[in-house]
Amino acid sequence: PLPDSICMFRAWSHDSFSFYIDEASPVGPEQPETVQNFVSVFGTVAKKLMRKWLATQTMNFTSQLGAGIRYFDLRISTKPRDPDNELYFAHGLFSAKVKEGLEEINAFLADHPKEVVFLDFNHFYGMQKYHHEKLVQMLKDTYGNKMCPAIFAHEVSLQYLWEKEHQVLVFYHSPVALEVPFLWPGQMMPAPWANTTDPEKLIQFLQASITERRKKGSFFISQVVLTPKASTVVKGVASGLRETITER
Repeated sequence: PLPDSICMFRAWSHDSFSFYIDEASPVGPEQPETVQNFVSVFGTVAKKLMRKWLATQTMNFTSQLGAGIRYFDLRISTKPRDPDNELYFAHGLFSAKVKEGLEEINAFLADHPKEVVFLDFNHFYGMQKYHHEKLVQMLKDTYGNKMCPAIFAHEVSLQYLWEKEHQVLVFYHSPVALEVPFLWPGQMMPAPWANTTDPEKLIQFLQASITERRKKGSFFISQVVLTPKASTVVKGVASGLRETITER
């Protein structure tokens, strides 16, 4: 455990749910027309290639928690023509149902009452007001009083959370956050993105952003990730993210 008087530093995962990406699912609504057309022509083959670039994790939620991950980058979508009107994690293709992922995390918290997780809902696709209401209710049903109400970031220490028996901080990048006490506004978890394939540029960006963010009195994320460009994908289309970006 960290000293009680300081804020928490946590390991995080990018596109945290992407281990579960389903190649049989439709393409996500956020994808450009070029990708939609590519899949309509090449079908399953196209989706297999997409998964190699979209799956940024090789572990499910439980394994990530066991490895020390405590911040989850979550992107939520409705699925076209879904008769059950479910909410899914998504990154180009659809992943697990949101309810299943939240319950998986909650099972870990129940077994580890002094652990704290950050859930950052930062992208929403195809969602109307009633979808947000459904997600908020899902959070209530799953975590209840485990969720820490939005307060000043500097007041949040491990000691404070243990005393209140809070284990979950939910960050919600939508105006809906202003209406719900346990949703922290998205600006309380800034996560600037270098958007580069160059490690030197990434390091320079991180150094500059850390200095700036310390002045803001909020939590913050350092995205230590390299991001492929369209040309990167074209050159390594048959290999994938791991071989082209990560391993080098």
